[in-house]
Amino acid sequence: MTYDMFIGDKTYSSWSLRGWLMLRKFDLPMREHMVGLYSGTMADDLAPLAPARLVPALRLPDGTVVGESFAMAETLAERHPDAQMWPADPAQRATVRWLVAEMCSGFTALRGACPMQLRRAYRGFQVSAPVQADLDRIETLFAHARSLSGAAEGPIFGRYSLADVFYTPVAARIVGYGLPVSEGTRAYALSLLADPAVQEWRADGLTQSYDPEPYLLDLPFDDWPV
Repeated sequence: MTYDMFIGDKTYSSWSLRGWLMLRKFDLPMREHMVGLYSGTMADDLAPLAPARLVPALRLPDGTVVGESFAMAETLAERHPDAQMWPADPAQRATVRWLVAEMCSGFTALRGACPMQLRRAYRGFQVSAPVQADLDRIETLFAHARSLSGAAEGPIFGRYSLADVFYTPVAARIVGYGLPVSEGTRAYALSLLADPAVQEWRADGLTQSYDPEPYLLDLPFDDWPV
């Protein structure tokens, strides 16, 4: 039983990373299919998956197509209960769903001002008031999650879950733009990016180059820290 995961790009596509991690981190077999996110072939590449129109898109072994990352998460968790993609504890499970849903629908200022990029860690990025408000909200949610789980570090609910999957691109934004967060949140972000699966994803992405490079800023930068 193998899933077909359609993804856009491994350096810049935050949603593709989420879809891929759902399968990779929970040991679910998959075939990767690259979609031309920047080459102009995206619509044609996704045509066989209609009405899916964005990446990631998932095709189940029986041919069923699932779009939207939250729907993929629910579908995979339902099909693989032993993987424990959601926490076993009911209160924690409800809270993970909350955090994942808010990630899917919120943080628009952060996502707009700081597109995910895994190439460099910028210095001197100026944070707007709306972006700061998103960061403050993330801190609040993380503190609430850890108060429930009792996990002071590492995966936010103690055991790796879909919350960690969905907030890995947030970690990339925090590190990639040097955003002002608490020491605990930065440590959590670095731990997510140090995960071997994320390192594998990033290394694959760096084999591809673009001219012009997306989201390039005229700012000093450091090497990627993990």
